Amino acid sequence: MASSTSVIPNSVIPTTVNPDLQKERDAASFSSEEFAAWWAGGEEVLKFNRGVREYMEKDVDYSEMLQLQNKTHEEIIEFSTRGAIDGAKKLRRLQEERNPSGDVYWPNMYDNQVMWGLVPGGNPFGVMYVMLVKALQAQCTPEQYEDFGKRVERFEICGTYAQTELGHGTYLRGLETRADFDRKTDEFVLNTPKISSYKWWPGGSPTTAWLWLSCTSTNKCKGPHMFFIQVRDEDTHEPLPGVHIGDIGKKMGFIGVNNGFLGLKDVRIPRTRMLMRHAQVKADGSYVSSPTNVLTYFAMVRTRCVVARGNAIMLAAAATIATRYSAVRRQSPINPNEREPQIMDHVTQQMKLFPEIATSVAYRKASDYLWNLYDVTIKDIENGKYERLPELHSLSCALKVTCSMDSAAGVEKLRLACGGHGYLTSSNMSSIYVSATAACTYEGENTVLLLQIGRFLMKTWRAALTGAPLPPTVSYLAEVQKNPEFGKWTGSWENMVKAMQYAAANRTQLAFKSLSNRLTRGETEANAANHTGIEFTQAAELHGRAFVFSAFTEAVTGPKSKTRSANFNRVLENLLELYLVKETLNQMGHLLRFINLTDTDLSRLQDRLETVLTKLRPDAVAIVDGFDFSDLQLNSTLGSYDGNAYERIFDAALKNPMNQKSVPKSFHEILRPFMKSNI
Repeated sequence: MASSTSVIPNSVIPTTVNPDLQKERDAASFSSEEFAAWWAGGEEVLKFNRGVREYMEKDVDYSEMLQLQNKTHEEIIEFSTRGAIDGAKKLRRLQEERNPSGDVYWPNMYDNQVMWGLVPGGNPFGVMYVMLVKALQAQCTPEQYEDFGKRVERFEICGTYAQTELGHGTYLRGLETRADFDRKTDEFVLNTPKISSYKWWPGGSPTTAWLWLSCTSTNKCKGPHMFFIQVRDEDTHEPLPGVHIGDIGKKMGFIGVNNGFLGLKDVRIPRTRMLMRHAQVKADGSYVSSPTNVLTYFAMVRTRCVVARGNAIMLAAAATIATRYSAVRRQSPINPNEREPQIMDHVTQQMKLFPEIATSVAYRKASDYLWNLYDVTIKDIENGKYERLPELHSLSCALKVTCSMDSAAGVEKLRLACGGHGYLTSSNMSSIYVSATAACTYEGENTVLLLQIGRFLMKTWRAALTGAPLPPTVSYLAEVQKNPEFGKWTGSWENMVKAMQYAAANRTQLAFKSLSNRLTRGETEANAANHTGIEFTQAAELHGRAFVFSAFTEAVTGPKSKTRSANFNRVLENLLELYLVKETLNQMGHLLRFINLTDTDLSRLQDRLETVLTKLRPDAVAIVDGFDFSDLQLNSTLGSYDGNAYERIFDAALKNPMNQKSVPKSFHEILRPFMKSNI
C-alpha cells in the first residue's frame, strides 16, 4: 500500500519506513490488501475509494492539519469551512469529469470518510448531507422537494437540522418552540416562548433550517412536526426579522463545526413550509396524521445507522494509531539482559490493542446487517408497508448505543496504550475520543435509547407469549420461551452466541416479570416502566450485544468465507475468537446468573484469551494496515504509515506557534516585571 509522508520543507522526518514497522509487515501471515478489499466491500470499491482519496488529498498541507488545535475558535471555524468548501469543489469536479449525469461523487460522498483529511475538526456542513438532505427527501412532498429541497442538495443554500432545545433533547414531545397555524393568512407563526425553548446545537452557518416544532392546528397541539424556514438573508447572511441566531462557543470535540443557537419571535412562514409527505395541516386547519409515528422520526433512524458505522471506523482509526506506535516504541525489558522489546510484545499491551481491533471489525460487520435492513425497509415504505419499522428502530438504537459506548471506552484505552505521547493533541487520540464519545449523547442519549429498546422488548416478549411471529433479530425470545433450559455450555462460537441470546432473553423475562408485578400492584403503565428502567436497560444492552455476536459470527463463518483465502480466514477467525471470548468474560456477571459455567470453563476462557492474543501478535500491523487509512485521515504523529513517530512528534512541536519566537511575549510583559519587582 502506498504510504503518505510529510511534505514539510526542512523536515526532521526520514523518508524511509521505521525498520520495526517494516519487519511487522514482512512477517504477516496474510495479505493486508485482501483485508482492505474485504473491509471496503470489494476490490472495485477499494480501488474507487483510493482513487477518490488520492484526488481529494492532493496538494493538502499535512503540517497545517496537525496545528489545528493551536488556532483560535474563529480561526478553526474559518479553516474548517475552507476545507469543507474545497472538498465540495473537488467532488464537483470529479462528478463533472467522471460521472457528469449522476451523483456518485457529489453530493453522495460529501459525508464520506474521504473528507476526513480535509476537515480534521469536523465538516461544518456534514449534518446538512448526513441528515437534512436525506430527511427532506423522505419528508417533503415531491412539490416541496422541487421547491426548496433540491436547493439544499445542490448547496445553493446552507441548511441545518434544528431539533434539540436548550431545555429539551431526546424527549421530542417536550419541545417548547411552537408553530401555531393562522387560518386567516394560511401561515404558521413560530415562537420560542422562553430561553429553554431556544434551539441549541444546530450548525453549519445556515441560511435555512429544518425545525422540529410543536405544531398546533384548530387550537390543538399535534405534537412535534418538521418545518423548513429561512433564517438569514441569502445575500448578506444577516438574520431575518424575528430571528435571533449565534454561536454557542467551543466544545470538547467537533471543533470545526460552528454549532449555534436559534430563537424565533413571531416569524411567519407559509403553511406549505410544513413538511407534508406523511402528516399535513390543511388550509381549513384540519389535520391529517401520518400512517405511523415512526415515519416522523425516520431521519433519526438513518442517522443512528450512520453513527454505528462511523464509530466503528473511529475505533479502527484509533487502533491503527496505537498499534503502529506499539510496534515502534521499545520499552521495559521482559528479560533483564535483553534489549528493550517492542511494547506490543508485552501481553498487557496486546490486551489493550487487539480486543479493540476485534471490536471495530465486529461493529463494522454488524452495521452492514443494519444497513441492509435499512435498505429493505426503505423499499417497504415506498410500497406502503411499515411492518419492519419497529425492528429497524430498535436495532438502530441498540447498535448506536453499544457501538458508541464501546468505541468511546476503546479509544480511551488505546490512548492510554500510547503512554504520555497519546496525551499530545498531535497524536489525534483526543480528537478521535471526543468525537466517539459525543455519539453517546447525540441522536438520542444512550440511556433514553436503551429504555426505548426495553419497551420494544417488553412488547415483543408479550407477543411471543401469544405465539405471534417475531422479527428475525428478536426471534430468539420465542426460542427461549419454548426451550427454557440453556443446555450444556461447550464454548464453541455457536454456543457462545446462544449463551448471549439466552442471557438477553432471561434478562428480558425478568424485566417483564418486574413490570407485570408493578402493574398488578396498581402502578400505572408509565410509573411501572420508570421503576423497571434499570432492568429495561440491562435487557436492552444484552440484546444489542447478542446481535453483534450473531452478526459477526455469521460474517466470519458464513457462506462468504469460501470466497476468501485460507490465511485471511484464519485471521478473521482469530478476531472473532478474541471478540467472543473477551466479551463473554466482560458479561460474565449476567451469564453466570442464567447459565451453569464451572471454574474449569472460566479457566479455559482465560486460556483461550491469552492464546488468541499470541496468535494475533504477528498480524496486528497488517490488520490495521487493512483498515486502509491515509496519513491525512489519521492526522497523527504516532500513527503514520512510515512509523517515524518520534521524528513526527518533534517536527510538530517545532512548528508550534509558541516555538516561532525564542522568548514568548508573556515573559517581557508579565513574568519579567514580576520577578524584578522585589515584592
